[in-house]
Amino acid sequence: MQLTRNWWVLKNIRYRIGFLAWMVFITVLSLISFEGDNSLDINIPHFDKLVHLSFYFIASVLGGLFGREISKGRISKLIVLGISFVGLVLYGIIIEVLQGYLTTYRSAELMDVMANSVGALLGTLLIWAVFYKGSGLKWEN
Repeated sequence: MQLTRNWWVLKNIRYRIGFLAWMVFITVLSLISFEGDNSLDINIPHFDKLVHLSFYFIASVLGGLFGREISKGRISKLIVLGISFVGLVLYGIIIEVLQGYLTTYRSAELMDVMANSVGALLGTLLIWAVFYKGSGLKWEN
């Protein structure tokens, strides 16, 4: 019985854990050096932009679910998703600035900011669609 109760507590914060872990993951990968590491030597044009888009898409989905989880559906979907989207865009800009000023092995790129923003927008739109009135899932509890 105790195990079930503890699992339920963990289940209630799963999106918090997922979102925060994902943001730590993005931060670490954005600020460490991959020089000399040829294990991911992929020669697809603009592949790094697809990676940026994917990372921020996932962050946006998790951010929207995290916002719903902590607000318990009492704050409107528009406000929660708006805060999540703007927060992720600002976070992406901050990471790019840090790459440009704190590292010698990374550079700040406007196209990375654009890819991050598009990924965040697509993730936000997905969460909006999932909790659309006719979808059967309710934003409110």
